[in-house]
Amino acid sequence: MASTKESDNASNTPSSPKNVYKDPDDGRQRFLLELEFVQCLANPTYIHYLAQNRYFEDEAFIGYLKYLQYWQRPEYIKFIMYPHCLYFLELLQNASFRNAMAHPVNKELAHRQQFFFWKNYRNNRLKFILPKPPPEPVVAPAPLPPAAVPPQVAMPPVPASTIAMTTASPAPSSALSPMPYSLPPGSALAKNDMRNSGIDRRKRKKEV
Repeated sequence: MASTKESDNASNTPSSPKNVYKDPDDGRQRFLLELEFVQCLANPTYIHYLAQNRYFEDEAFIGYLKYLQYWQRPEYIKFIMYPHCLYFLELLQNASFRNAMAHPVNKELAHRQQFFFWKNYRNNRLKFILPKPPPEPVVAPAPLPPAAVPPQVAMPPVPASTIAMTTASPAPSSALSPMPYSLPPGSALAKNDMRNSGIDRRKRKKEV
């Protein structure tokens, strides 16, 4: 009875594989190949090549991309020289991104964005790493020295003296007439002369 039970238990236990693959170099060659492939994903042109050749339509290849996510672990990430490959590896887990990278326009867009990131990354990072210098104190301008005022010379006192004041002659009470033969008003000399001359003429006529 015991022998039959042992034979049944032996038949129920799964048989261990006899031929187990073992890397001849303890996985060094596999490590290097996978590291090289993962870092190739940092190039948008290479991703576009994979999409154009329909690698992303193979389920085995999609499973291989999921398997390569172990490179994001701290013990493996230290071997990565191009960290953009891990970013693209994460995006390749999305089917819409894999389909979009088959178009050349999207490939160029990803390449431009990557270039701008490399161009401005250092300056943007230094803004947060380097301490900001303290603001420079505002120095007030030095006050100008007061202007030298020349000493005022005391003027000698003016002696009291009588100053002749010239007064204008009073204006005539009546202004002269602009007529050349006019006479001053109130003068009867002209009237008398005219009468006397007329009388003299009459007397002369009578005498003659």
